[in-house]
Amino acid sequence: MNPQGALVFLLDFAFSAYIFIVLTRFVLQLARADFYNPISQFVLKATNPLLKPLRRIIPGYGGLDVASLVLVVVLIMLKAVLILGIQVGGFPSGIGGQLVIYSLQELASLILNYVFWAVLIRVILSWVAPDPYNPVVRVIVQVTEPIMAPVRKMLPPMGGFDLSPLIVLLGIQLLQILFRLH
Repeated sequence: MNPQGALVFLLDFAFSAYIFIVLTRFVLQLARADFYNPISQFVLKATNPLLKPLRRIIPGYGGLDVASLVLVVVLIMLKAVLILGIQVGGFPSGIGGQLVIYSLQELASLILNYVFWAVLIRVILSWVAPDPYNPVVRVIVQVTEPIMAPVRKMLPPMGGFDLSPLIVLLGIQLLQILFRLH
């Protein structure tokens, strides 16, 4: 790997990790998860330096943390610009509109992937019966329950089997295919 490739790898990793943390904050607030959980506390402390000033400019709307979403979109755009600049040696003119569309598509894809993996991890955890008071388990349950509960209510009882995760995972895959986010 050349130095340019190594720099692209490091930038991609750093931006992707922070985008994941900011997206986690958005999902935690949307799911009304316990913010005294150690995982939630880490997410708050990691995102407050950028989100607190941004919240003064961009307030929440209808229970949604709009500032977190805006920050994710800005980070996706910045990541794309930096990586493109390194790989191409500059930023081509006239792609600002494409960059915004790409960033919004990437945001939608990230949210769907986030929910997909959270549900899948919850399913796997249900097979190994972890400690229900484990902070990670509690966060995953709190994040996935608002999505799985309505589906569970629509399904008839299946003799002790909960098929709601399967329906949710299929729904996410269908959305990704329909919107070409996969």
